Amino acid sequence: MKRILASLAVLGLMVGAAQAQVNKTMAVSVPTADHGWTGGVVFHAMEEAKALEKKYPGLKVIVKTSPDPAAQADALEDLSTQGIDALVVLPHDPNVLTDPIRKVKNKGTFVTVVDRIADDRSIYDLYVGGDNPGLGASAAQFFKKALPNGGDIVVIRGLPIPIDKMRVDAFNDGIKGAKINVIDSQFGNWSRDDAFKVMQDFLTKHPKIDAVWCQDDDMAIGVFEAIAQAKRTDIKFVVAGAGAKDAVKRVMDGDPMMPVDVLYSPSMVAVAMDVTALGLEEGIPVRGDYILKATLITKDNAKDFYFKDSPF
Repeated sequence: MKRILASLAVLGLMVGAAQAQVNKTMAVSVPTADHGWTGGVVFHAMEEAKALEKKYPGLKVIVKTSPDPAAQADALEDLSTQGIDALVVLPHDPNVLTDPIRKVKNKGTFVTVVDRIADDRSIYDLYVGGDNPGLGASAAQFFKKALPNGGDIVVIRGLPIPIDKMRVDAFNDGIKGAKINVIDSQFGNWSRDDAFKVMQDFLTKHPKIDAVWCQDDDMAIGVFEAIAQAKRTDIKFVVAGAGAKDAVKRVMDGDPMMPVDVLYSPSMVAVAMDVTALGLEEGIPVRGDYILKATLITKDNAKDFYFKDSPF
């Protein structure tokens, strides 16, 4: 009997060891860090990959970056041949990548799409994204509070794509009823160089500007450079968005020219990875849409959004 019990115990240990060695694989496909925000995305994704592999010893996380939609389509095909159990993907262009993502999902892979939604929503199980209307609305609320008597402002938009329109429409709705006049608006393409040129144009055309909404922290760098070069002192503040390290530091330090920032979290891929892992490793039902709040970053809460080791 003792020999039988001992044999059963050894068998149990062998089964447990075998189960511990059963690996699951999560693939993460994101754009190459071609500008500040995507640099933050890649940083947080790599950090989360290490954290998840430590938390779940049987989980392997592969993070793959791609410079353009065609390269990302090739990367997805390559990843799918590796027998992945879950895919977290922030697509360069969601509609261009619809078919490559669908092919991955048709293999039985759990698919999480981040930030950019394709027209065909049947290609994913989970969506994690930022609150684009909330980004505009949060900025508008601050403008109304900071300019109670109204003022003349300029707006530097992103790219002429749907998420920009959502942000701008929400901002315009938010300032309705206030004496805030948008005296000029141009696209800055979410580029600090383009925003610099746009702001130079605004400064040349308008002798008085009370404040700037430029929607993006990268563009804010160009805006501040243009203001400094023109030696303009009429501009009271600039409001941008994303949660870049340098922008958050300015808010944290009480810089009057950047009193707040609006969060469009560069860690959203990391959040998507974490939620996906809960479903993959712990069987928690996670299907649906998860929208990350566009929090207004102020001097009081800025420390919670400051990551000194992040490139963005």
